Parts: sequence; structure tokens; C-alpha cells
Amino acid sequence: MEPWGSELRGRIDEHEFESAALRDNPLGDPHRRPLWVYGPPGYDDEPDRRYPSIYVIQGLTGQLDMWRNRTPFRRNFPELADELFAGDGAPPAILVYVDCWTSLGGSQFLDSPGTGSYHTYLCEEVVPWVDANYRTLAAQEHRGIAGKSSGGYGAMVTPMLRPDLFGGLATHAGDAQFETCYLPEIGEAARALREEYDGSYERFWHDFRSRPAFSKNSDHVLLDSWCMAACYSADEDGTVNLVFDTATGRLIPEVWERWLAWDPVRMVPTHANALLAQKAIYIDAGKKDEYFLDLGAEAFRRELAEIGVTDVFFELFDGTHMAIEYRYPLGIKYLAERLAAPEPGRPS
Repeated sequence: MEPWGSELRGRIDEHEFESAALRDNPLGDPHRRPLWVYGPPGYDDEPDRRYPSIYVIQGLTGQLDMWRNRTPFRRNFPELADELFAGDGAPPAILVYVDCWTSLGGSQFLDSPGTGSYHTYLCEEVVPWVDANYRTLAAQEHRGIAGKSSGGYGAMVTPMLRPDLFGGLATHAGDAQFETCYLPEIGEAARALREEYDGSYERFWHDFRSRPAFSKNSDHVLLDSWCMAACYSADEDGTVNLVFDTATGRLIPEVWERWLAWDPVRMVPTHANALLAQKAIYIDAGKKDEYFLDLGAEAFRRELAEIGVTDVFFELFDGTHMAIEYRYPLGIKYLAERLAAPEPGRPS
């Protein structure tokens, strides 16, 4: 393939969205956000046609323009998605690329006093705006959401929280079963705080922001542990409660319970009706995922089966957590097929 890509058959409209929900957020992050909307090939040629919409969200540290990053000899996701819709691979759909980055790395697509109202931003601002400005099929049964890692987490929990808006999800190695994906990092984070920052997160953040990000091996686990706490266990005044004691790495049970309340695996029984209402559920992960998210994927699938959700696409493939962008079109295709309007004369 050409190393610099090729012209899309569909089109991406790049907008700047001014959010009331993100204004004055606790981190002082921008409330004006980039928002991309992809119209599939033929969108402008059939002015009366309406399309399902699929919201595409990113993992931790994801910023919208990173979708155009390229791995040698491979297409990036916008190109892969366009290739999917330009051929006969999937019914056409509108893709909405949403930016929910924060200066802590991410938001988990939740409302939190530690990061800001990113769930509200997505559901109450972006969705209505897209429906008002593009020819979507503006109903739950024609709207889906997809993502990887923290984006996969958002894809799992957002339809549970807002089944009135979302009728399908695709999660690629989404954060789930917190004891296997988060707890293994605690010892590493506590040791790094002790050895490099005298046990102080304040010193870590000062250092992290004074040099190229991720130029130290410990940066990821320290950022991840703090960011997740800001999303899952921040008090109403914005105080971030870590899930472990920084001196010993010992788990703090009452904070851990707050985290577990946001574990998609544990959320399934209490959001059974929302999940039973989904028209499409796609789950995959690499068998060698570094964060054990293959185990979380299996646990999520089994919990779905327990509540009677058995019409699920599920696959553990030969891969890790990294460089799995080639899997994303599989989830998009699955959602597009399930969320498309029924053909004339055929039942939905």
C-alpha cells in the first residue's frame, strides 16, 4: 500500500464543538472540542436517505487527531472504515468520532467531579447535535457505540446507562473485571512513587509535565492509577481518592468498592433490562492482552449469558492489546448490519 494513504471515498467533516457540559470542568481542560463526522460514500447523492450512526471513542490518552496515526504497512482506522463502506462490506453508516480526552489522559466517558461531565457531553450534547445536523436514523435501535481499551469500557457502560440512546455496542479489549486489569499495576505504581517521587503524586505530576510524556517507564502506571481514581472515586469536591496506600500498595477496601461499582462485569445484573434491549453486542480481545482484558471480555460475556443475553458476537483472537486497529472494522460492520433500517418488505 502507499505509505501516505489514499483519498477517502466518503468524507469526514471536521467540526469544533462548544460544550456547555465541559465548560469550567475541574481540570480546566478545553470545553471546545474537535468532532469529526464521517459520511459514507453516496451520502450526498441520496438526500432523502437516512443512516444508522455509530459513535467511535478512544482509549486512554486518545486525542481525536490520533485516529490518523499510521503504523507501517497498515491503514489507519478512518481508512479501514472507509474501505469497509466503499465496498460491499457493510450497510452504510454515519461514524461520529468523539473527543473525550482530559489532561489526566482520559475520562472513561463518565461524569465525575474529578474530571468533568463527559457522559453528559456525549449523550446530551453530541448525540442531539449530530441528529439535528446529519441524516441519521435518530432512534435507539439505529445508534451504536464502539471503542477499544478505555473506549471499549465506554462502549460497554454508555448503553447500560443510556439504553434510550444506544442500541448496540462493540468493545475491543475494554476495561472490565477490575481485579484482573487494574490491581496488577498497584505494586508497580506504589514502588515507583516511593523510589522516584518520595511517595508524592504531586511530585510525579510536576515531573511528568516538565518533560516529554512517557519518557520514564513508570509514567503509564502512575498516570493510569490516578486517572482511574479521578473517574471512579473522586468526591463531590473533586478530591481524588486513590485505591491503594501509596506507602505500602495496600488496597483501600472502601475506595475499591467504589471502583467495583463501575466495573462493567458487575454492572450487568443491575442493568439487565438495558442490555436485553441491545440489538447488537460485539466483544473481542487478544488472547495475550497485556492488561488481561481477554479475561474481562470472557467475564462480561458470561455475565450477559446469565441474564439471558446470548445473541452476542464474541472472539478471543491471537494478539495483544496493541496494534489491533484491524479489528475495529469487524465491530463496525457488525453494528452497521444490526442497526441498519430494515429493507422494504422485510421485518426488522
